[in-house]
Amino acid sequence: MVTVDLSAYGPGFFTDPYPYYARLREAGPVHEIVLADGDRFWLIVGYDEARAALADPRLAKSLDPPSEDERHVLITDPPDHTRLRRLVSREFTARRVEAMRPRVQEITDGLLDEMVAGRRRADLVPSLGSPLPITVLCELLGVPLADREDFRGWTERVLVPAEPDTIAWWKSRGFAQAGMALTDYLKNMIEDKRRSTPTGDLISSLLRTTAEDNDRLSAAELHSMVFILIVAGHETTANLITNGVRALLAHPEQLAALRTDPEGLIDQAVEEMLRYDGPVETSTKRFTLEAVRYGATKIPPGETLLVSIAATGRDPAQFERPDTFDIHRGTTGTRSGHVAFGHGIHFCLGAGLARMESRVAILTLLRRCPDLALDIDPAGLDWLPGIRVRGVRSLPVRW
Repeated sequence: MVTVDLSAYGPGFFTDPYPYYARLREAGPVHEIVLADGDRFWLIVGYDEARAALADPRLAKSLDPPSEDERHVLITDPPDHTRLRRLVSREFTARRVEAMRPRVQEITDGLLDEMVAGRRRADLVPSLGSPLPITVLCELLGVPLADREDFRGWTERVLVPAEPDTIAWWKSRGFAQAGMALTDYLKNMIEDKRRSTPTGDLISSLLRTTAEDNDRLSAAELHSMVFILIVAGHETTANLITNGVRALLAHPEQLAALRTDPEGLIDQAVEEMLRYDGPVETSTKRFTLEAVRYGATKIPPGETLLVSIAATGRDPAQFERPDTFDIHRGTTGTRSGHVAFGHGIHFCLGAGLARMESRVAILTLLRRCPDLALDIDPAGLDWLPGIRVRGVRSLPVRW
């Protein structure tokens, strides 16, 4: 087996990674990867193998049990993961998400009022894509209005390195600095809410959530859980909205179909956006507890493994015409079933909220701007570096 150096692909890999993933997939569903700094891991690019790995109990999210002040659902395994998810999941039920829809609509309307006022051009990232999910998250958590701009900056730097062409995003200086700033702020905010009267926000609720056996989150666990909810819930939803709009504008016939039947097609349109060019390019790390085999590839114990969510969404073994953006996919008998929100016990807790925000944002934008168009040559789009998230730094539009 040949070890693949992703950094050798150059900037074209960030702009459009799908042809590169297709070539990897044609050579096999699993590959050993090396980065320019010498880091190694195994990358799964096949759909069936990805689903198997995402639900495989032989893969751990941590080789060593995380300390209490680092413990959250993304890096724990059963039974700790089962306990933490049980305590948090009740705050993300379908009913609670639906109850937030009127407020999400109100926030969206306000952002678009500001965007279109006296103008015919805007950048959709700072106008709608980024401020909507961070505003929703901050209201959900009870973060004061004055602190929300700091929150956006911290979460962006935690997820997306400032340095160009950076694949090893977790080694960037901005990641560490932003993580520390966000950590300190959250500790203070949680302590303030612990001493104050409950206000109905998520942090206040989680502070007082008690399971049937009287189990509850410790202070350190709550801090760690809130930190990961902010990081996971902001940039991903922002990129889902902007990637989705970009895909629609690049496919006029699909945009026209959605305008013809917006309420009837928006749900499936968002699912196709997630499959075709979703906001998460690669899963979080997993580690092999024992030797595992996916396809013909055997991976030894103690190895790091990632799943290419982007590659699985274009696997022709699962999706007919995988490189075609088709918002009718799934309504015509075509096989679907993307893994943009993961699979198995680590399926994204906030998937329902992300879907709802995106549906509201995209429908409202199309209604307010009936002649919306891209205001830049697509070749000039500035794509985010790294293999963790998929999105653009800027999306100029006109109407």
